[in-house]
Amino acid sequence: MLLTASALGIGRRMLPNRSWLRAGIALGKAPHFLAGRGRGLAVELVDIARGTSARQPARSDKRFADPAWSGNPLLRRIMQTYLASAETANQLVADANLDWRDLERVQFVLDNVVDAAAPSNNPLLNPLGYKAFLDTGGASAVRGLGHLVRDLATKPRVPAMVDPDAFTVGGTVAATPGSVVFQNRVLELIQYTPRTPAVRTAPLLIVPPVINKFYILDISPGRSLVEHFLDQGQQVFTISWRNPKTRHRTWGFDTYGQAILDALEAVEKITGTDRTHLFATCSGGMLAAMVTAHLTDIGEAARIAGLTLAVTVIDHTRAGTTGAFIDAFTAKEAIRISAARGYLDGRSLAEVFAWLRPNDLIWRYWVNNYIQGNTPPSFDVLFWNADTTRMTAALHKDMVLSGLANALTVPGGVTMLGTPVDLSKVTVDAYVIAGIADHISPWQACYRSARLFGGDVQFALSTSGHIASLVNPPGNPRASFRLAPPDTESPDEWLETTDTQKDSWWPHYTSWLAERSGPDRDAPAVLGHPDLPPLMPAPGSYVRER
Repeated sequence: MLLTASALGIGRRMLPNRSWLRAGIALGKAPHFLAGRGRGLAVELVDIARGTSARQPARSDKRFADPAWSGNPLLRRIMQTYLASAETANQLVADANLDWRDLERVQFVLDNVVDAAAPSNNPLLNPLGYKAFLDTGGASAVRGLGHLVRDLATKPRVPAMVDPDAFTVGGTVAATPGSVVFQNRVLELIQYTPRTPAVRTAPLLIVPPVINKFYILDISPGRSLVEHFLDQGQQVFTISWRNPKTRHRTWGFDTYGQAILDALEAVEKITGTDRTHLFATCSGGMLAAMVTAHLTDIGEAARIAGLTLAVTVIDHTRAGTTGAFIDAFTAKEAIRISAARGYLDGRSLAEVFAWLRPNDLIWRYWVNNYIQGNTPPSFDVLFWNADTTRMTAALHKDMVLSGLANALTVPGGVTMLGTPVDLSKVTVDAYVIAGIADHISPWQACYRSARLFGGDVQFALSTSGHIASLVNPPGNPRASFRLAPPDTESPDEWLETTDTQKDSWWPHYTSWLAERSGPDRDAPAVLGHPDLPPLMPAPGSYVRER
């Protein structure tokens, strides 16, 4: 859904479809639901008009946090009417008793419509807008209009979540010292400078997503997972993918798989070892899993000391909202459009991501940027999120077709570099990480993906969502995780029977790495190798390409 909607536009997902028709038929066959919900809403609307309704927003709902929403009689009634109507609409969808795919499709549209209709989004109603207007003598309205015109002028056409000049790549983000020690037409390989006198023998190679810049794992000093690895004595390398252009349209699964092998060979030469850990995230995890299956098939699985997949969905069975929207027609149309351009525009993908969580990623900034006329706050993760990349047409096609057929769950359903991919034959130790609130890679889908492998697998379920579950340094009192092998078929049963551990999963994972990384040895005095000398300082040149 992410890859097809990015090509076709998110608006198509909002149009009436057969799922809505089936929902209407289901409710038509059960008129008592409509009558009952209607009566309940009518009674509450009378109470609201009288001022006797006790309805309040949820404690976590920050849209109505301003005291005017509860203190002003008119605003309070407007807010209560909205909340009561939204609850009734959601109850009717539940009453329709749809199958999971129809439910996800209908709920996606309903959530977006309900969120958009919130009175807090109305500049004539939101008290924050009036207060900003008075405080600034009208300047906030001028600034807000300017922000709106700027955001509508370029993709993604959603409110800016961060000032584009708030951070500097190589300065305030992606700042860990290192050097580019290998470069080809697809990637740059960065080796980070050790931070301990001794390092572990088996190095770690990070395989980032192919639709984002690599530095989410090296986001800011003190919050960088790369920095944490180095502090624990791990030798760390990362791939930085090139931002492809039209001329790179033919790069597909095999191109990126070979690039990972090229990087792996360079790491082996530089470190003088024959075993390397792979740490891969999101779409990079799909590629790393396929490469590991390829190495297994050709008898070279021993080169992988351990396989780590973070927020990676390989099994798309009932993969939440995104899985519900996959269908053959839209897949074919999306492939045709990206083939004509030569790539999928990353800004379009960012727009789709935003509409998956509209309250958090659209309407919050609508109020801040336009109604209040403020500049969005500086947040390193959102700066990274806005630093988009393109995806080649061939890789887009490969990923869409693979997801549509759920091919990675079928032995031989897809190939990598000429060999059939069978994940059940992958017996290297694996560590799979998911976020319990992840709206892009649902944790249940990550759990089912972990069960595809044939070796010793640990499944770690972190707090937070797609990115916050990874950018999760130790010391956060609100952080926790669950850890156990994915032995039960049901993800929910696993959740019920697994204990919660406080703090971040990072320390446990680095201990897991240490057990599989061999003895310590002296840290290298210089980076690179006589045959692979440093080419330029980290973070390199590919990360700066637009």
